Amino acid sequence: METYRCPWCKGDPVYEAYHDTEWGVPLRDDYKLFEFLILETFQAGLSWITVLRKRDHFRKVFDQFDFEKVARYDEARMEALRNDPGIIRNRLKIKAAVTNAQAFIRVRESYGSFSAYLWDFIGGKPIVNQVSNYKEAPATTPLSDALSKDLKKKGFSFVGSTVVYAFMQATGMVNDHETQCFRYEEV
Repeated sequence: METYRCPWCKGDPVYEAYHDTEWGVPLRDDYKLFEFLILETFQAGLSWITVLRKRDHFRKVFDQFDFEKVARYDEARMEALRNDPGIIRNRLKIKAAVTNAQAFIRVRESYGSFSAYLWDFIGGKPIVNQVSNYKEAPATTPLSDALSKDLKKKGFSFVGSTVVYAFMQATGMVNDHETQCFRYEEV
């Protein structure tokens, strides 16, 4: 009998591997959290599979998502990124990656880690939803609204509530695997 997985990823090996090993796994590592934050901001208005297929190249050209390095990118570096066909070449999103790296560092300085800041928003443990059909999962929640507003107040950009909720799902702050999915209980 075939293992049941959330239908949104079926049919694409890259998507299935992401679903089976990463999506919804609680992350507390600041470097991985920064990677997901940046990738989610680049995803805004596009499909996640588009970002996943470019992920390895994003890692290469964004210094493995080292926020200390990204925070220091100058105009010449951003221009080189704008000319790189291996990533999403949106000028505003590239600038936001640099701005968000700078804001990320400030949050780390204030809270000890970005992870501590994030997980404090939900009391330190994942929110486990009861999603029977992924199409019924929310795109935003009052919590993602609040986190989005707070991130913007802290200087982040491209962090609207929809982007923030997708980030929360990806990093395991929220478990939105379908209840019948084999990953639901695992994460």
